Amino acid sequence: MNSKIFSNEKFCKAPVVGIIRGMSEKATLLKVVETYISVGFYTLEITMNTDGVLDLIEALRTEFPELNVGAGTVCTIEDYTNAVNCGAQFIVTPIVNEDVIKQAVSSKTPIFPGAFTPTEIYKAWSLGADAVKVFPATQLGPGYIKDILAPLNNIKLIPTGGVTLENIKTFFQAGAIGVGMGGNLLNKRYILNHDFERIKSDLIKIKNEIDEFIEL
Repeated sequence: MNSKIFSNEKFCKAPVVGIIRGMSEKATLLKVVETYISVGFYTLEITMNTDGVLDLIEALRTEFPELNVGAGTVCTIEDYTNAVNCGAQFIVTPIVNEDVIKQAVSSKTPIFPGAFTPTEIYKAWSLGADAVKVFPATQLGPGYIKDILAPLNNIKLIPTGGVTLENIKTFFQAGAIGVGMGGNLLNKRYILNHDFERIKSDLIKIKNEIDEFIEL
């Protein structure tokens, strides 16, 4: 297994966490990720409620050493342990689970806990989160991110849920350090049809939209 170190440099080159949920066909996933990397995206999470997730994480770590491979929908210590044991380089949760956050921090595994209210966001950050996933961001939009960062300006936020080509720039303008994207980044219909050219075209559009926020 190659190094387990998460590359912040790679993340900053394309500050988007791609989210894979329910894609269990390994050959298709590998082709999707090949396309993903070809456009210059380097950070991807596979949710723990995807069939065969542990094997898929191992496969991505082996096939794409340049990729930041994470586990998403990590809700318990058991999820956390299984994820890191198979090579996950970072952890994403949909909730604030103190035990999971503390374990990740003590093990120096980057973690992006999911939180929504100012209290949840501050609590997750104070426990040692590397950034806080604001979820679901679609409910209140970029204005909410700006409002949160007014008093809590030191917290790094990654809004997730409802981020699209049309609004992604506004989340960065509001102060987000990155975003999480699933179907709006990797279209499920295109994946089912193995239409990798259209997937690539969508990825290029997203990359171009946030070009001014990318650190080279």
